[in-house]
Amino acid sequence: MANTPQSKKRARQNERRFAVNKARRSRIRTYLRKVEEAIASGDKEAATAALKAAQPELMRGVTKGVYHKNTAARKMSRLSSRVKALA
Repeated sequence: MANTPQSKKRARQNERRFAVNKARRSRIRTYLRKVEEAIASGDKEAATAALKAAQPELMRGVTKGVYHKNTAARKMSRLSSRVKALA
């Protein structure tokens, strides 16, 4: 349990940050799931549109510190190659 005023404040800040990051991560996962579902259905146009919508969300997660840059790049690379293979 936090005892000093500074540690109490840090605990409050951590709770807020955790809630914000959790919401961001959830939002990004939703966009990625939409791409996955479009790929699974075999609809290339829908998959391409979902991928274009997911890319800025994923990169925003990188700038906000939710994801590492290489993680986001890897996810985008794998998804885009799978969308390209739908042809």
